[in-house]
Amino acid sequence: MSIDFRQNHFELFGLPVRFELDLSALEQAYRRVQSEVHPDRYAHLSDAEKRRSLQWATQTNEAYQTLRKPLSRARYLLHLAGVDTQEETNTAMPSEFLMAQMEWREAIMEAKFSQNVAELEQLSRRLRHEVNDLHHTLHTLLDEEGRTDLAATTVRKLRFMEKLDEEIGNAIDATLS
Repeated sequence: MSIDFRQNHFELFGLPVRFELDLSALEQAYRRVQSEVHPDRYAHLSDAEKRRSLQWATQTNEAYQTLRKPLSRARYLLHLAGVDTQEETNTAMPSEFLMAQMEWREAIMEAKFSQNVAELEQLSRRLRHEVNDLHHTLHTLLDEEGRTDLAATTVRKLRFMEKLDEEIGNAIDATLS
């Protein structure tokens, strides 16, 4: 086996350690590594080798899942840089961001109360646009400027945005029920 699981996720797949990632290259690399470590290839070996193969396959899946999602990829890059995003403990945010969050929640509540699915879907589209803008910001901060401090704040912002997305989805589901 030529796979070294002491490598970071990017190295495992032979990809550059960057936020901006070619997802098709990730997919191809994942399939290649997964075919090398798949437990079926080790079915004829000892129980210890079978367990090791299962561990390798599990690690490969976890690495792939981490890198294919922008927010988890950013968290992982920050982890590699020794930066704790403090998502559980640091809720300090710029006041304009907090005001925007309040406005989002108010708009979601109003659309849900009036059972306006079209408005909820519009909010969802706007939110996706803002999330994409934050992904671009992460690309700039991590890949071009090396500003891990600001990237950690952006990751925390994206976590808020994820929660808003869930709220919108739940509101749409509740309205359609």
